[in-house]
Amino acid sequence: MWEAGADRSLGLPRYETAGAAGADLRAQLPEGPLRLAPGARALVPTGLRIAVPAGFEVQVRPRSGLAFKHGITLVNSPGTIDSDYRGPLGVIVMNAGAERFEITHGMRIAQMVVAPVVQAGFDLVETLDETARGSGGFGSTGAG
Repeated sequence: MWEAGADRSLGLPRYETAGAAGADLRAQLPEGPLRLAPGARALVPTGLRIAVPAGFEVQVRPRSGLAFKHGITLVNSPGTIDSDYRGPLGVIVMNAGAERFEITHGMRIAQMVVAPVVQAGFDLVETLDETARGSGGFGSTGAG
C-alpha cells in the first residue's frame, strides 16, 4: 500500500536480478535530498506500508555497495518488520563513512528479504546440558 502523497512512479520494491534474495527499497524524498554527516543517522521514508503474511517477517538490510563505497549502513541491521505491523515502512540509515552523504529521491537505500519465522517456547531450568565449547565466549573457538 502506498502512503498518502507517495511518488508512485518510483514503483514497488523489486529484485534487480533473477538470483537476488533482497528486493530494493527506494528513498521517498520528494521535498529534496537528505544530507547525512559522518556519524549521523536518519529515518528515511519509503512511501510504503506492507502486510507481511503470518509466519513470516521482512528483514531490512544494508546494500553492500553503499556500505563498501560510502559507509552507509542500517543501525539496527537487520531490521525486522513483523507480520502484525501496518505502519509506514521507514529505514534507519547511518553514515559510518568519513564524508557527508546525500540520499536523493528514488535512491535505492536498503533491501528487504522475506523470511520464515519460528517462535520458540521458553522454559526456566536449573542446569544446562554440557557441550565441548561450554561457556567459552568471543574468540573461544580459535583465531580466524
